[in-house]
Amino acid sequence: MKQRFFDLSIDVDVRERWYLTTPITAEGQQVDDVWAFTSGERIAPPGRLRVPVSRPGRPLDFTSAGVGLTPIISSRVASVFREMAPNDVQLFPVDVDGQAEPYFLLVVARTVRCINDAACEEVRLWKPEDGRPEKVGRYRVVSGLRIDKSRVGDASVFRLWGWHPALIVDGEIKEALERAGISGGRFDEV
Repeated sequence: MKQRFFDLSIDVDVRERWYLTTPITAEGQQVDDVWAFTSGERIAPPGRLRVPVSRPGRPLDFTSAGVGLTPIISSRVASVFREMAPNDVQLFPVDVDGQAEPYFLLVVARTVRCINDAACEEVRLWKPEDGRPEKVGRYRVVSGLRIDKSRVGDASVFRLWGWHPALIVDGEIKEALERAGISGGRFDEV
């Protein structure tokens, strides 16, 4: 069993960081279903996408684009995922406005049901009375995230069942990303 896992998220404390907006198609249309990029499942190739910069700043190796929190990563970070977790991720080239360097949209293609409800600071599930029948039984709030490592299996990179905002990586991938000098990412142990 792997010993350590981390939630990889954007580091909002990076000074003068850039912000990206929702990816658009070659025809200039916003992607219809940006949530597919963070659903924790394999997707069909979306075609070449362009990612506009909503606030100029320092280009980063790991950031997210738009409302769907779609991970956009540099080629250096993509090479770590490609090498260490080829079965857990999909990488699609994207054009980031103003950047000559290649970037990739990272789709985590694996979901694991392993949130440790009792160990988290707070967990609330959607209920029928919340008026969102499609979400009943899924997580509405998760604070102080903790996972049950015994349920992870052989996954190295994954989304959490019922709580897709979290992008979980194992300790080996975290260390490889740090060795590569990742900028813009933050690791919180779960």
